[in-house]
Amino acid sequence: MHVEHIHPDPGVLEVVLPLGILVVVGLGYLVLALRQGRDPRRWKRWRTTSFLAGIGLLIAALMPQLALFPSGSFTGHMYQHLLIGMYAPLGLALGAPVTLVLRSVPHRQGRIIGRVLASTPMVLIAHPVTALGLNLGGLVLLYLTPLYAATTHNSALHHVVHLHFLAAGYLFVYSIAGPDPAAHRPSVPFRLVILGVAIAGHAVLAQLLYAGAFVHVPATAADLRAGADLMYYAGDIAELLLAFAMVSTWRPRSKVSTLRATQSKLS
Repeated sequence: MHVEHIHPDPGVLEVVLPLGILVVVGLGYLVLALRQGRDPRRWKRWRTTSFLAGIGLLIAALMPQLALFPSGSFTGHMYQHLLIGMYAPLGLALGAPVTLVLRSVPHRQGRIIGRVLASTPMVLIAHPVTALGLNLGGLVLLYLTPLYAATTHNSALHHVVHLHFLAAGYLFVYSIAGPDPAAHRPSVPFRLVILGVAIAGHAVLAQLLYAGAFVHVPATAADLRAGADLMYYAGDIAELLLAFAMVSTWRPRSKVSTLRATQSKLS
């Protein structure tokens, strides 16, 4: 059976512009990190490496020449999804960019950033349950509705979905294991439960894709199964890395630290 599966062909500007933004962000982070070399507290090199690795993974995902799978295939899409929505956010969030900015800006600007992070809307958005809903819910909406088929013909929608992958992925890593300050962050056991739900949800969705049940993906059966396998196994690896990042920094305390306490350590 013939399956029409066409991805929009990105123009030069659509590729160059995001790549330019990523390079600028990476260089900006590097400059701030190098300036911390004069600070007695120093900036951990592995955090710089982690953030720049995240930038590199995003560049790899956005450059068709570096793709490991055929362009326009569902497997190629899943490869992009994993890099943009799971692996790159892990590197970026573990690079602690907010902490780096707080160390780099004057105290007045730092207090403004702190108030934003401690605001009620930000606390709600950065809660692990909210992050899980945006992350897993976005995938359900993409594959169990005609949305994915629409992205294969609409370039703007295609980019919006990628932006959602990146934002939701970063938010999820930040809420689960991000080293940056966060107000009212739930306990590690609670976050482990949320991560477990995410792992189970991804596994179920991957199995539905493999079976071709309830999904709206215009791809051949072989391509669908290959993409589902990639989501299942590579997704598990990313989530195990996230779990390791969370438990490796677990320090049992008598009470949960507040954002103000975290900021006092940075100042």
